[in-house]
Formats: sequence, C-alpha cells, structure tokens
Amino acid sequence: MSEGDVVVEATGETVGEAKWAALRELELRHPGVDKSAVRFEVVSEGERGLLGVGYTPARVLASVPADALEVAALDESALAAEARMLVTRVTSALGVDGHIAVVEDDATITVTCSGEDVALLIGRHGQTIDAVQYLLNAISHRTYGDERKEVVVDAAGYRERRRATLESLAERTADEVRASGSKVELEPMTAVERKVVHLKLKELGGVATASEGTEPNRYVVVLPAE
Repeated sequence: MSEGDVVVEATGETVGEAKWAALRELELRHPGVDKSAVRFEVVSEGERGLLGVGYTPARVLASVPADALEVAALDESALAAEARMLVTRVTSALGVDGHIAVVEDDATITVTCSGEDVALLIGRHGQTIDAVQYLLNAISHRTYGDERKEVVVDAAGYRERRRATLESLAERTADEVRASGSKVELEPMTAVERKVVHLKLKELGGVATASEGTEPNRYVVVLPAE
C-alpha cells in the first residue's frame, strides 16, 4: 500500500468474506476496476467467541493504485452507469462473484455478467435475469422517456439461448395461426426480443405481425396474412 492508493476497509466473519466485501465496495465505487491490481492487507483475522457465541469480525484493507483506476475509468452514459450499478448490487446480493461488462451503442445497452456462479443470476427458466432486465427497462422508460435505450442483461450466453427459444415459439405460433385463421397474442417482451420474433415470422411468411400495448408490457400479435 502506498501514498495515492485508493483504499477501502471491510469486515466479515472470515478473512475471505472480508476480502470479498472490500472488493465489492471497490467495484461499486469504481466500475471496471481491474481486480488483478487490488492488494489486500489483513488488519485482523477475527476471533470466535467461547463455545461459538459471539465473534470479533475479520478486518481487511483493499487498495488499488489510482493510476489503475484512471485506466479503468469508463465513459458511460448515465443509464449505462445506472444499469451497471444495479446489476452489480443484484449479483452482490445473490453472492455471485462475477465480472460486469457494459457495451453501449446508439439503441441498446448490454450488461453482461461472467463468472462461475452466474446461474444464480439467471435463475429458474431465466426468471431472475428477466426480472432484472424488466426493472432496468422500466427505469429507462420512466427516467429517460423518448431518449431511453433498450437494456439487455445477459449471462453465460443466456440471451442467445433465449433467441433460439423465441424463434421456436415464432414457428409454432405461425403454424397455429395459419391452421386456425385466428390471431395469437404472445407474452410481453422487450423491444429486442420482439424484433427477434418479428424477423423470424417475416422469414417464415404466411402471417402478419404487430406490436401492441405500452412499454414495458408491449407484446407481439401474430395474425393471418391478408
């Protein structure tokens, strides 16, 4: 540890938990920090009380050179920074020790979490990651209005698998509409997911599509082709 380093202090039941908490705090304060540049100093290893009752927490200091933070500094929009922060807090609460990367273009912000425990973020049938994505898009819609961007939250290639699922759904729905002659309304989807469905159905032919409803509950309607 040297003068000019950025330092945070954290505690935990064990030294390992204290280090994890300190690293998370650094990531929250300085998104994009290079974990390999972080150095730890154990202030106290902590002690358990008599017969396991009570304990003195372990304390550590985590430091990183200021110039490393300057290299890691990110030129992000307010929404991208907000998306990064929320996903970081969610993964921290879930106990996911993953790396958060954000890619932004003119229309979309993609937040990707990578690491060994990302299955916890995805959740059963994608329920957790979809809920986080829904929340981010609701924030985007309410805060930024017409200037909002679509937010996509991904982990371990989940969205690509989701794309395959949506295309399969589009194929089944097209068959159903052509056979029945009646329209079918699909579940609410993000703009990115609706685009996947629209393009797949256009490719299949024999049906027409439209988007109805209001964000963030907008959905695709599949109708017989005229």
